[in-house]
Amino acid sequence: MSSVVAITYEIPKRQHPVHQFIVQQPLGAAGLVVILVMVFAGVFAKFVAPYDPLQLDYGSMLSPPSAEHLLGTDAFGRDVLSRIIYGARTALLVGFFSSLLGSTVGAVIGVASAYFGGRIDMIIQRLMDILLAFPIIVLALAVVAVLGNFVVGGLDLNLIIAIAIPMVPKVARVVRSSALVICEMPYIDAARVAGYSNIRIMARHIIPNVTAPYLIMFTAFVAQAILLEASLSFLGLGVAEPTAAWGLMLAGSSAEFYREAPWMIICPGLAISLAVFAFNLFGDSLRDWLDPKIKV
Repeated sequence: MSSVVAITYEIPKRQHPVHQFIVQQPLGAAGLVVILVMVFAGVFAKFVAPYDPLQLDYGSMLSPPSAEHLLGTDAFGRDVLSRIIYGARTALLVGFFSSLLGSTVGAVIGVASAYFGGRIDMIIQRLMDILLAFPIIVLALAVVAVLGNFVVGGLDLNLIIAIAIPMVPKVARVVRSSALVICEMPYIDAARVAGYSNIRIMARHIIPNVTAPYLIMFTAFVAQAILLEASLSFLGLGVAEPTAAWGLMLAGSSAEFYREAPWMIICPGLAISLAVFAFNLFGDSLRDWLDPKIKV
């Protein structure tokens, strides 16, 4: 008499991508938490900040940290904590739009360079080499000095362009290397034989396959854009007074008050460092998570 043994297989439950990222990349998740706190503070700054960042109080000038002003006040009696909270809005807006513009333009250039190849590729890459020859801060300084200021809704559009331009060649190089592999795939040749236009082939078959490096570069460059914005504002070529910006806060306190009121330097400096560190952590973890060659 034969017996039948029933073998059952339990299909493992598929984890949500967010849960996978948190489990596999705890440092990246910690960086994401800091970023979300910054976004919350920037969006709801009007409700989170204890004071108006532009409110002058000459009776409280250079007040040290206390129960009334947790991080003290500056030389005009403005609350430092409130200005840091509103400065997060400035840093995120400039950082996000600069990185978005630079990464998108660079990705489009990289895809076009890889797809057309030949002389077009050579010309584009030599132009990228010229841009890469300049240090990032020097190129941004030159662009913002030439373009000047063009403020719309409290946001300097020329500053965003000046910060975005140095990002273009780096993104173009990374995306081009990924797109070159895609362009050698048989389905690209099949699409050409089928009579699809170049724009349709790039939009439907190449760009979706270079999304991962694009997202990684975009996230990493937000941190660089925040640091560049602070540097340009510190030098007087970025955000102008009385807008709350971390670089401006450092510029207004570095020379005259670094001994008398060190909190005016320490607090915005820590805010810049924490923001850049958080975006770098998240960007590195996102790269490790999305890149199949690195992921274990």
